[in-house]
Amino acid sequence: MPELRDRGEVQAPPSTARRRARPVVLATLAAPIHARAEDMAIASSLEAGAPLIVANLLELPPYPATLMLVGAGGATLPHEEALEEVRATAARAAALGIPTELLRVSTRHPVRALLEILAERDAGLLVFGPEPGRVRRRRLRAAARRVRRDAPCLVWVAPDG
Repeated sequence: MPELRDRGEVQAPPSTARRRARPVVLATLAAPIHARAEDMAIASSLEAGAPLIVANLLELPPYPATLMLVGAGGATLPHEEALEEVRATAARAAALGIPTELLRVSTRHPVRALLEILAERDAGLLVFGPEPGRVRRRRLRAAARRVRRDAPCLVWVAPDG
């Protein structure tokens, strides 16, 4: 029979101390957010005690004169980027007590900008969930493939993405 030895008190190593929760990023491509993606992001934020960053990524049209005259904010209309729907998602998360930040990013390369946000904010999870009917199928699949491949965090892609 093996011998049992009492080693006294065992202290946990200092590395097990609770770290700050890394944020959850809920991203869309100028479209309403898929309902299951919203549920996943909010549930993940609540469970982890992490802040939520809602990122609406808009592709700037290649109209240099328009951008010079009205700026990036005037290049798209609110209904073209589903601004009210995305704001409503952020408001629902904030109403549950989740620290929520809404980003509206206008760029020529939305997926590249999303990857930069993930790296800069040290995201723990990306929930990628544009509503499929509002984004061209080929564009949505290419964007989903790229974030799965290049994101520096866990990735969850909404159905049909």
